[in-house]
Amino acid sequence: MKKQNAPYIINSISEQHRFLGLPKPKHPMISVFSLESISNKELNLLEHFILNFYCIAIKKNFAGKIKYGQHYYDYDEGIMSFISPNQLLSHIQTDDVPAAGICLVFHPDFLMGYDLAKKIKNYGFFSYELTEALHLSEQEETIVENILRNIETEYQSNIDNFSQDVIIAQIELLLQYSNRFYNRQFITRKPANEEILIRLENLLNNYFNDEKMLVSGLPPVQQIAEQLNVSANYLSDMLRSITGQTTQQHIHSKLIEKAKELLTTTSLSVSEIAYQLGFEYPQSFNKLFKKKTNLTPIEFKQSFN
Repeated sequence: MKKQNAPYIINSISEQHRFLGLPKPKHPMISVFSLESISNKELNLLEHFILNFYCIAIKKNFAGKIKYGQHYYDYDEGIMSFISPNQLLSHIQTDDVPAAGICLVFHPDFLMGYDLAKKIKNYGFFSYELTEALHLSEQEETIVENILRNIETEYQSNIDNFSQDVIIAQIELLLQYSNRFYNRQFITRKPANEEILIRLENLLNNYFNDEKMLVSGLPPVQQIAEQLNVSANYLSDMLRSITGQTTQQHIHSKLIEKAKELLTTTSLSVSEIAYQLGFEYPQSFNKLFKKKTNLTPIEFKQSFN
């Protein structure tokens, strides 16, 4: 197979099974398989590809180490990766292929009629980059593997009226545990995350001290994340674990700090300050300022007179 320039779209779980040299799935909308059972490596030859379904995998026994921030971590224990439908993926390097693991794939339609169909969009880690994968401790890996094996057992059993309910309940439990473990990782990876936080502070300080940049409006979260070389969702979730604020809230807090500085150290009117901070309408600035401080800009300015 030759490399593709345009992303190759894998529309179904059956098609993925064919790429991987696996038997036909027992269900058209869900499958569980071990990475050891993959016999065809053609998927690795695709330069870019897109899966039109969810994919959750534990991968073990990688060759070498991976760089995370400015530090290297090995894969003595398993890592978890999460892929959402329509996410662009790049081909796997030979030395990045795991020797063992287990993979769960399911189509969004499998969740139709269940609360999880809406709630799954709240799990930001489906949009994380590969380098932001979840590194499991031995105990965490056991918990996750047991849940995946429960799903596999149900998947391999004869389907009845309760099969889908049981599987979806297990998927939801898996996601809840993953959310907990990611929050633990934000704590244990504190040095790497603090490095990102310092770079974020420097980036925002430079931005808010540049009048020309300010007039153009607040920087989008996506733009900030790209400059920090992390995914937007990972940045927000990491910041929330450290500061209690998302990236957007963090940017707004820096904006209010700058606004307070201008209100107390210059003779600019509120409208002039609003424009200087990138607001097209002063009313929008007034609304945000009061939301953050419980005072209008004028009330805040008067309190210093």
